[in-house]
Amino acid sequence: MSYRSKLFRYPHPYAVNQTESFFIQAMRENAIFHYQNCADYKRILDEQGFDPHSIQTHTDIVRLPFIPTLYLKHHQLSSIPEKKVLFQATSSGTSGKVSKTGMDLSSIWQGIKMMWSISKYHHFWSLKRVHYIVFGYQPTKENQVAISKSAQGFTLFAPAKSKTYALQWKNGSYHLQLEELKKALIRYEKSKNPIRTIGFPAYTYFLLKSMKEEGIFLHMPKGSLVTVGGGWKNFQHDKVDKQTFYDLVKEVLAIDEDHIIEFFGAVEHPVLYTTCQNHHFHIPIYSRVIIRDPDTFKELPYGEMGLVNLVTPMLSSNPYLSIMTDDLGILHQEPCGCGIESPWLEIIDRVGVKDIITCAVSAQEYLKS
Repeated sequence: MSYRSKLFRYPHPYAVNQTESFFIQAMRENAIFHYQNCADYKRILDEQGFDPHSIQTHTDIVRLPFIPTLYLKHHQLSSIPEKKVLFQATSSGTSGKVSKTGMDLSSIWQGIKMMWSISKYHHFWSLKRVHYIVFGYQPTKENQVAISKSAQGFTLFAPAKSKTYALQWKNGSYHLQLEELKKALIRYEKSKNPIRTIGFPAYTYFLLKSMKEEGIFLHMPKGSLVTVGGGWKNFQHDKVDKQTFYDLVKEVLAIDEDHIIEFFGAVEHPVLYTTCQNHHFHIPIYSRVIIRDPDTFKELPYGEMGLVNLVTPMLSSNPYLSIMTDDLGILHQEPCGCGIESPWLEIIDRVGVKDIITCAVSAQEYLKS
């Protein structure tokens, strides 16, 4: 059995210390595989003088050449024939360019094991039918955006009694229909079935703010959840702090803060990060997070802010072992109090466009691409 399989079948999704050896050896296996099967990835490692066989410690993982997400919006890397790609997702493309990740059967299987373990730990599974309010895209065969597919995946955790979408497909394009979601919430207040919302926090906030202004205050059924993911994207100027958001949910829907969950991830790094009861993104066993100095790219210690570098051996389809995001974050080691002992990631913000370009240029020089 491969170390990657051992890692992804481990029963506790946050036992980072107990699985450190599995993780390092899985990274070594995965790096060697992609080095042997992706000519462009081999070139990147060779030009940096990095031998994937040398991965033996965390320090070696830090030395592993990272790939910026901006680079992947212009250059797709693959280690398998196209005919083996069974599932494909793209980034949202707010900059006009998109990243693509295609999964083969092996990558999908690792993802299924990860999703089962994390969702079981956080008690997402339920046999009771729920009303889904999706603050995102109605699925169509034309839509390959990862956030849309993630939302659809979330609706598998409990059987759907109904699904209502904020972005509905009409006449060849998407149209925002928040008024329909408002009417649906009013109807579901009297239902015996709980609701579960999923999607962009900006749309969730806009709808709840509108309901408050209209004097619409509801009491959603017991067991209802509000979940958000995908960031504020083009609505950064409307962004509110998390506590303001939590208070608004409580005021308008009567859903307590401990029933508000946030997800974090990237199409180039399909590991599921889920907040704990204290709203912290603990690092699961399937990944590591390296915080790097924006100027030197050296690893920063716990508690210092820098660029977020996401690491995982999950994919056998694409050599996306070490991905540099355009997020600024802090990795915390201090106890959280929720019972999870792994470090947790605090996302501060995204760097500005100018900074993204600067970092991307530096990273491309780093890759000699």
